Amino acid sequence: MYDSDRRPPQAIVAELEDAARRFETPCGEGALVWRAWGEGAPVMLLHGAHGAWTHWIRNIGALTAAGRAVLAPDLPGFGDSTPPPVVDDPRSYAEALAEGLARLPFAAPLDVVGFSTGAVLAAHMAAVAPGLVRRLVLVDAGGLGTPLGAIQSATVRGLEGAALREAHRANLLGLMLHADDAVDDLALHVQAANVPRARVRPAPLVIPDQLLRALPHVRCPIDLVWGEHDRPHPNPQAQAAVVRRHHPDAGLRVIRGAGHWVMYERAEAFNAELLGLLAAPPP
Repeated sequence: MYDSDRRPPQAIVAELEDAARRFETPCGEGALVWRAWGEGAPVMLLHGAHGAWTHWIRNIGALTAAGRAVLAPDLPGFGDSTPPPVVDDPRSYAEALAEGLARLPFAAPLDVVGFSTGAVLAAHMAAVAPGLVRRLVLVDAGGLGTPLGAIQSATVRGLEGAALREAHRANLLGLMLHADDAVDDLALHVQAANVPRARVRPAPLVIPDQLLRALPHVRCPIDLVWGEHDRPHPNPQAQAAVVRRHHPDAGLRVIRGAGHWVMYERAEAFNAELLGLLAAPPP
């Protein structure tokens, strides 16, 4: 499905962005920027660190085709959104998201899917604004107090041309993606566009246990989706065991052959699992 799309990555992103409805809500000294597609029961997607709405580039179409409205903000301090009032406190991000969501024309409570750092912020949002969240789907989440896996990152500062592209490729393989052939032109384009626009440090929002701190205060159902070969947060069963201390009914879906950016690397398998979770009534 995705391999057959040979258009330039800029065209793929531009087409989806042109189709979006754009909203802005207050955030810190500026605005939180939201994009929305489709009609139907809304699902909110929260991207990961050094990302933007384009982390979901291979999932938005599948969700809208299934009759869901998709709402994807750029998290505070990432993409087009300004930082929140307190840049090292996940609650400040969660409050900006909750206050913004309450201003938008989408019926609550709604389903919220968070990836990596976005999963931590999704849980904090559910804790501070329980009336807005129907269920949580946490994707390759950090912040559970578990040991970090072996990740590798290269600096991109000061690099240009082929050297910059190779550094982005190395970082995608060292952190985000499992298979060499998953690092295609679109993945490189998304990475190169998003990383320079990150204006906050994600580590204090996650490490070591910011998600674990929120879980006792989350009242909605939680499900987990994990890449089999997630580098930063390995061993999906061990991660699920930590979540189940507070949410014993939390389900776990493991996507075979996928790394951390599971919804990109194995998009069709991820989309099928996510739609199945969203279609099930909350317990």
